[in-house]
Amino acid sequence: MPSTKEKLLEIKDLKKHFKLDRKSILKAVDGISFDIYQGETFGLVGESGCGKSTAGRTIMRMYEATDGKVDFVGRNVHHIQSKREIKEFNKSMQMIFQDPYASLNPRMTVKDIIAEGIDIHGLIKSPKERAERVNELLELVGLNKDHGSRFPHEFSGGQRQRIGIARALAVNPEFIVADEPISALDVSIQAQIVNLLKRLQKDHGLTYLFIAHDLSMVKHISDRVGVMYLGKMVEIAKSNELYHEPLHPYTRALISAIPVPNPQLERTRERIILEGDVPSPVNPPSGCRFRTRCPLAMDVCSRVEPEWQEYKEDRWVACHLYDERYKEGSLA
Repeated sequence: MPSTKEKLLEIKDLKKHFKLDRKSILKAVDGISFDIYQGETFGLVGESGCGKSTAGRTIMRMYEATDGKVDFVGRNVHHIQSKREIKEFNKSMQMIFQDPYASLNPRMTVKDIIAEGIDIHGLIKSPKERAERVNELLELVGLNKDHGSRFPHEFSGGQRQRIGIARALAVNPEFIVADEPISALDVSIQAQIVNLLKRLQKDHGLTYLFIAHDLSMVKHISDRVGVMYLGKMVEIAKSNELYHEPLHPYTRALISAIPVPNPQLERTRERIILEGDVPSPVNPPSGCRFRTRCPLAMDVCSRVEPEWQEYKEDRWVACHLYDERYKEGSLA
């Protein structure tokens, strides 16, 4: 990102492990590092189970970090202790959840769902002001004020997600984690929600962490993209650069799976098919975690974990193919 951009979040060696029993530890997030700048959308992608949603929830303190740090405007969020500071932090960060059917209380009206954060933080002084603010938020996300008196079951999936977005915006947050906000929606509705998020970002100066497995949609909304595999970050790049020149073999495989809307190109382009299943995060492979499925794996990949390095400006990668000490070939 340009040096003029202010760093809003700094994630350094973040880990989140879950103890399953006396001997087994699930390493959902295992030492990831990246920054998010004011006003940008940072996309986080990877296969199901790679740890991207756990990373988002740990950043938001929904999970306590096992190790590492999350600095929000220069302060480690996992060191915040007092109720007042936690409340202020919760107001600064909000989440849009994946499932618009499960994330809304079915017993609450839409106006009460949206106003819940407003009430908790004491942002409104009178019932009239509360009603006006709810109506304003409904209109902001493309709904009308009559919807406020209804219940979630009366709405479609896309409308419910708009309600979830209005709820997140109600407390005027600086940062929003969008945890696969379109994956449960019809394809025809997905673009509408993404365009809504882009418009809200432009109008309100929002910063997003956009978590998804649909790489084509991530390209559309993200300024930069990070790719995760089995709890590790394998590549970070500006969106256009990542899609035009992916460095890591795993990223190349993901990009090759995106359909091209040109029948002739689609028939002739080469798909990279990964063999085997994703290993268990309870017992990950030694060395590089991707080596068991990588078509370019070298001997060193089984012995040494690749370093997270800035290969060139704004291009980060963890792969021995780009380490001069072990370089034995090229992706070209």
